[in-house]
Amino acid sequence: MPTLILLRHGQSQWNLEDRFTGWVDVDLTAEGEAQARKGGELIEAEGLVIDRVFTSVLTRAIRTSWLALAAAGQTFVPEVKDWRLNERHYGGLTGLNKTETAAKHGADQVKVWRRSYDVPPPPLAADSPYDFSKDRRYAGANLPVTESLKTTLDRVQPYWDADIAPVLRSGETLLIAAHGNSLRAIVKLLWDLSAQAIIDVEIPTGNPLVISLDSALRPQAARYLDAGRATPLPQS
Repeated sequence: MPTLILLRHGQSQWNLEDRFTGWVDVDLTAEGEAQARKGGELIEAEGLVIDRVFTSVLTRAIRTSWLALAAAGQTFVPEVKDWRLNERHYGGLTGLNKTETAAKHGADQVKVWRRSYDVPPPPLAADSPYDFSKDRRYAGANLPVTESLKTTLDRVQPYWDADIAPVLRSGETLLIAAHGNSLRAIVKLLWDLSAQAIIDVEIPTGNPLVISLDSALRPQAARYLDAGRATPLPQS
């Protein structure tokens, strides 16, 4: 039975500062590092043997995978990095403080941008300091200038179908260390959740979500390893 472990990166510096991060490459805080290590310790305690890791090209996810693997005694596991597992692109909100943005645009509007399924924030301005088009990590890619969760799923799903799902079908146990919204996109895909149902799904930082899958890659059982920091599991 294939096993998938979803691990949201530990707290980042911009999580701490309550800023819209998206594709900006900020690092983990000391608390985020501790969360990543705890995730790895829980994986080891559970006796999970990881065959391969997939992660984004952003430091906070990559370092979360490294710290977790080290704590689990599995640093040698092969790792694949791909930008399609990046966090959702927050467009023109990138870098802004969430509380200040709510004061400027109204809490209801910011809630729509943050939590709706298919309404993206305003696009990134052409002269923004957060223009990633010249970053060599994205050479040759058709980059977004803003994303909703729906369009995040639109880029995650082809990568899932072509690169991740076949590995799971071969029987490997995979760890995906990524971001709140790219992981929510995978959860929506796995559980076939409606646009409304996925809005209420929140994935806590640094808490491994272990999912047992059938041969069709449908969840048969799922649980967070740290029950004290768990959030409600999705309901199909």
